[in-house]
Amino acid sequence: MQQNDPFHWAVGIENTFIPHTRPGLRALDEYELTQHYELWREDLDRVADLGISHIRWGVPWYRVNPRPDHFEWGWIDELLDYLVIKKGLQPILDLMHYGTPLWLENSFLNAGYPQRVAEYANAFAQRYSELVYLYTPLNEPTVNAENCGRHGLWPPYLHGEDGYVKLLLALVRGLIQTARAVRDAQNAATFVQVEALGWVWSEDDSLHKYVERHLAHTFLAFDLASGRVDTAHLLWPYLREHGMTELELAWFQDHAFQMDDPLGPRDVLGVNLYPWSGGELRRDESGNVRRHGELNGFHIGAVLRHAWQRYGLPMMVTETSARRDVAGRALWMDETIAAVRSARREGIPVTGYTWFPALTMIDWAYRTGTEPLEHYLLHLGLWDSVFDQDGILQRHPTALVERYKNYISKTQIVRSRR
Repeated sequence: MQQNDPFHWAVGIENTFIPHTRPGLRALDEYELTQHYELWREDLDRVADLGISHIRWGVPWYRVNPRPDHFEWGWIDELLDYLVIKKGLQPILDLMHYGTPLWLENSFLNAGYPQRVAEYANAFAQRYSELVYLYTPLNEPTVNAENCGRHGLWPPYLHGEDGYVKLLLALVRGLIQTARAVRDAQNAATFVQVEALGWVWSEDDSLHKYVERHLAHTFLAFDLASGRVDTAHLLWPYLREHGMTELELAWFQDHAFQMDDPLGPRDVLGVNLYPWSGGELRRDESGNVRRHGELNGFHIGAVLRHAWQRYGLPMMVTETSARRDVAGRALWMDETIAAVRSARREGIPVTGYTWFPALTMIDWAYRTGTEPLEHYLLHLGLWDSVFDQDGILQRHPTALVERYKNYISKTQIVRSRR
């Protein structure tokens, strides 16, 4: 993906994998719950008919690597051949979209996690280098660290800021080693480094430092991965307070993932944004700072501008959609695409746009809930899914299918002036 390439239209298939169970916590494998393991051909046929060029799709690491040093690639072989050769789509391949194999004790805190995830990534890249060249080493490290380390919802079930920092450091260490392992096997690989990038603001001048810190936390994982964190970084005191040592700081600076290329940036920063990804900061009656409201689709323009000023890297919108009815989703689509168009007019190299997910997914609340599966159908996509009388999760097109097709066919995006 170079900045002068054609604009890349994409969709994604939700691929969160948290296979671990414990009392009160159910396994969350989106492919299993949405029946993608059985209906994958039909799903890929549907999205290919949109006219897209790319699809975000992820490998269930825990299934292909069911025990140490053993890989089972059969289903991946079949699917990628169909996806790339038969349908002509290029996957943006999620190597890690949450979750680890069941045998990896303590999950991301296992001392061998960085090595194990790198071994898996290297094996994948060696096997599929003829079919895949776009990789996401680790999807949304910040969200991963929050659910695993701050809120205790996912393994290894830590809580609080100390837990968050421990998980974040382990995840980013694994991200760095994953990227290197892929490049060792496939030097021409391109990385789409995906992060959930929220946006906040305040009309209260006294809260500007809160806005600054919030945005710094949003970018912290990528700052660590790219060696931008040093003792002058705004969040170094926070990191040190919650357990990061100067020795660890030196490791991240020495092993930083470099996205620079002598011929120009080939790697891309992936931007994920939803209506719930931000809001206005205000003080409540007790003086506490709270976030109010949601984002509109035009706010993605502010995120793209801020990320461009911070990193100067090409970007792709890698996830966006809205938890709304079809009309509300259509408005979000129109606003976000208009914002991307505006950013490109300003010379910001936004290389693509992804509606994510394309199909109804299962709300993550299923993991902690007790209601039947149909209670957790989350309609964010172009197709809304409903169980039929035989228990098959049927995908039904909404008006958004034709709307997205129309954007793609007319290529209603201006070329970046850069």
